[in-house]
Amino acid sequence: MGAFSVKGKSVIDERMEKVFNYFPRLKDRINQKGGTMSGGEQQMFAIGRALMMQPNLLMLDEPSMGLAPIVVEQIFEIILQLNEKGITILLVEQNAYQALSIAHRGYVIQNGEIVLSGTGKELSENEEVKEAFLA
Repeated sequence: MGAFSVKGKSVIDERMEKVFNYFPRLKDRINQKGGTMSGGEQQMFAIGRALMMQPNLLMLDEPSMGLAPIVVEQIFEIILQLNEKGITILLVEQNAYQALSIAHRGYVIQNGEIVLSGTGKELSENEEVKEAFLA
């Protein structure tokens, strides 16, 4: 599905191989339906599907929700790698510690309004943020 508009099997195969480099577990599950995968595998599958279109911007909403801590670490490491490859990441995440540890810029939103902003480092050192989100 992630390459529905891509022309050429060789291009699709090349992009799939890149996805498998990020998510080797998906290669083992290549014939498995997405709905039967574990939560972590489904998250990898969703990100991989998006990567098939070679996006400049990847918007992720709660990629760590409900995942085991080891899988959360893997997902965030891949998010960091993707950003280092030039993909802009817009990350909405309640796991403030993880998000701020990789964020270039962060925003704290309460009741639909931005109440704080700064670099990930600035926000992770902010006493209000520490008390509310990192305690």
